[in-house]
Amino acid sequence: MERPNGFADANASLEDAQFVIVGVPFDRTTSFRPGARFGPDSIRQHSWNFESYDLETGIDLADVPIHDLGNAPEYGSATSMADGVREELRPIYAAGKIPIVLGGDHACSPPCVEAYPDGGSLGVLYIDAHMDFRSSYLGDPRSHACSSRRIVEKVGAQNVVVLGVRSVSKEEMDDNRSIGMAHVSAHEVFREGIESAVQKALNMLRTDRIYVSLDIDAIDPAYAGGTGTPEPFGLTPRDVKHAIDMVAPRLAGLDIMEVSPHYDQGNTSAVAARLAREAIVRAVATHRVR
Repeated sequence: MERPNGFADANASLEDAQFVIVGVPFDRTTSFRPGARFGPDSIRQHSWNFESYDLETGIDLADVPIHDLGNAPEYGSATSMADGVREELRPIYAAGKIPIVLGGDHACSPPCVEAYPDGGSLGVLYIDAHMDFRSSYLGDPRSHACSSRRIVEKVGAQNVVVLGVRSVSKEEMDDNRSIGMAHVSAHEVFREGIESAVQKALNMLRTDRIYVSLDIDAIDPAYAGGTGTPEPFGLTPRDVKHAIDMVAPRLAGLDIMEVSPHYDQGNTSAVAARLAREAIVRAVATHRVR
């Protein structure tokens, strides 16, 4: 694994770490604007902007054992990427650590879930502007447009909730009528408030542990326009922060995908870096890190 500049405050050895940063610079399935392959290193760069001390929790990230494993290779296909990412993450889960995966397009998320130990009860909060529920897209079942579908095949429809969705094809909705993956739309978040919306999602995820898959385009492009498929009428960064805070006691892992840094002035990478740090401090604060 390459180790570029490293995520800020990731100073622990792999053996001692509770949290492991992994970059996946892959964007071969993007369908509008490419560039997510540059996301991992840009998020790392912007992580150095923040103080290590967290005002809300009183936790200093400099005291938290975090290791940056560096970037996975630049895979040539989504299938080879999925195989490689599963192999990277399996020993991380097996050692009881929490992976923080920086993408990369959203095709990188299913192998992060597929790597979770068999027999483990895992729910997935899939935060995204899009449903990503196509069976195949442009001939590729591993496309980023198929990611929630592949995750459902691993953990079951009853263990996946999509939060923040506001763009979906008729085909996806028709397919899902028989499959039954739940979703809470961005419109519901706006009407009901983020706490009520996330609580609704968590009430449906009855597993002990929850993996959070965050496509940065869940956030409105007014705040995070540096992404491949920006979609208006989205969540705010604070909405996503609140969702992460509520999941933290059950956090099994987190990925942040679809940051394409060349489409803005660093805003999106900064938000992504701050949300990754939020997940770590909140998991520590709940005393549930395993």
